[in-house]
Amino acid sequence: MKKPDLKTVGLVEKGVAILQRVRRYSLLLFLAFVIVVYGFVLLRINNLSNAQPSEDAINSQVKAASIPHIDPDIVEQLQSLQDNSVSVKTLFNQARKNPFQ
Repeated sequence: MKKPDLKTVGLVEKGVAILQRVRRYSLLLFLAFVIVVYGFVLLRINNLSNAQPSEDAINSQVKAASIPHIDPDIVEQLQSLQDNSVSVKTLFNQARKNPFQ
C-alpha cells in the first residue's frame, strides 16, 4: 500500500483547522449572505421597475394597434336613411344633443 502524501495530509489538517475557526462565525456569515441576496433582489426590482421601453418597442406597438376604419358606403347609407326618415332624423338629433342618454 502506498503511504498518503504528506502534502495532502497537511492540507486536510489545515482545512479542518480553518473550518473550526469559521464555524464560530457561521451564523454571521449566513446572515451576511442573506442580506447580500436581499439587497441584490431589491436593486434588481428597482432597476426593472424604472426601465423605459425603447423607441423600437414603442413603434412596434403603435404599428400593431389597428386604427378603426369606417366604410364610406355605410356612411352614405346612414346619411340617406337620416335624410329619408323623420323618426331617424329626430333620433340622430337627440343623440347629438345628449350622447350619454
